[in-house]
Amino acid sequence: MEITADQVQHVARLARLQIAPEAIEKLASELATILAYVEKLGEVDTQGVPPTSHAIELINAFREDVVHDHLSREQALRNAPAQDEGSFVVPKVI
Repeated sequence: MEITADQVQHVARLARLQIAPEAIEKLASELATILAYVEKLGEVDTQGVPPTSHAIELINAFREDVVHDHLSREQALRNAPAQDEGSFVVPKVI
C-alpha cells in the first residue's frame, strides 16, 4: 500500500504530532511496510481457530494468601532514622 506525504502529514495533524519535513518520506515508507505486513496477516486462514486474548496460555501466577506473623512495632522501627512515640518521623510534605 502506498502512503503519500500528505497522508502522513494528515495523520500527524490528527495525532497532534510535529514531524520534521525531512522525516516525512522515511516515515511514509515505514508506514507502507507496516501496512503491507498487516495486509499479509489478513491472508492467513484462521477458519476454526478459536479467538484468544493471549498468544500463549496464561495461568494465575499469584501465590496463596497465607497469614503470617507480622513485625512487631519495635522490629519495624529498629532501623528507622527517626521515630517518635512508636511511629516513623518523616519530612512534612505540603
